[in-house]
Amino acid sequence: MTDNKPSLESTLKSSDTEEFIDIYFYRPIGYRWALFFNKLGVTPNQITIASIFIGVAAGICYYFDNNWINVVGIFLLIWANSYDSADGQLARMTGQKSELGRILDGASGNFWFVSIYLAIVFRLQPDWDWWILALALVSGYFHSKQAGMADYYRNVHLLFLKGKSESELDNSKDLKEKFQEISWIKKPFVKLFEASYIFYTKGQERWSPHLQKMLKVLSEKYPAQTPDWFRSEFREKSLPLMKYTNMLSFNTRAIALFISLLIKMPWLYFIFELTVLNIMLVYMVYRHESICKNFTRKLLEEPVNC
Repeated sequence: MTDNKPSLESTLKSSDTEEFIDIYFYRPIGYRWALFFNKLGVTPNQITIASIFIGVAAGICYYFDNNWINVVGIFLLIWANSYDSADGQLARMTGQKSELGRILDGASGNFWFVSIYLAIVFRLQPDWDWWILALALVSGYFHSKQAGMADYYRNVHLLFLKGKSESELDNSKDLKEKFQEISWIKKPFVKLFEASYIFYTKGQERWSPHLQKMLKVLSEKYPAQTPDWFRSEFREKSLPLMKYTNMLSFNTRAIALFISLLIKMPWLYFIFELTVLNIMLVYMVYRHESICKNFTRKLLEEPVNC
């Protein structure tokens, strides 16, 4: 009897963009969850929604100054992230990709960390007064930029590595056109999600002006198909930055969070975000913008027929 179940490798985005912890821990677990949920007829979006509830529950556990309860919260956050892996793997496994699914997937992490931030704020507020709220708000702002730019650069890399069908790169112009077609009356929640996603995407574009110029020049000069030389050379330059996109996503910040909780100094997590992760963010954006600026110059100099 032939086993027709998809392989683990077929559910990954690409080896270029996968992190060590994901490849050897979260993706294998997510793969098992995806196979299980596929048999039950559960959709990727339903898995994402489940991950939101589990992740929020994890955050609530961090309110308590008790290592055992915090360990339960750590387990729950790992569980939530395994579902976050499973929803994408199931979507690739079954072809159930959707823009709503991408929006929900991005929103899930926001729900987790809002819960985590609030739990830490209320836990420390009696000693810190409202200074801890100010620290959390600043950290949360930069967290959104770190995760947003990491996701953006990863999808730019996938665009030139695998093509538009395998990348989730969007632009605000196209999103606005889709937004106008959605009815507030018939689909109010979809409309609201789309509005927030447009705002999110415009923020990514503002932080990457040289990338936007490069994409514009590339589409004008090669409207039909991106030339192979560009795809190959861009991958070579972009690949070293993928480790920063991974560190600015989940695993590195989660490890820092878990350590800060277990040593009973949760405020250290905010300091880690504002220092170590922001240094990575600035370096990643600077390097990527420099790469795009050089490619724009090369594209403008390159004869179209070469």
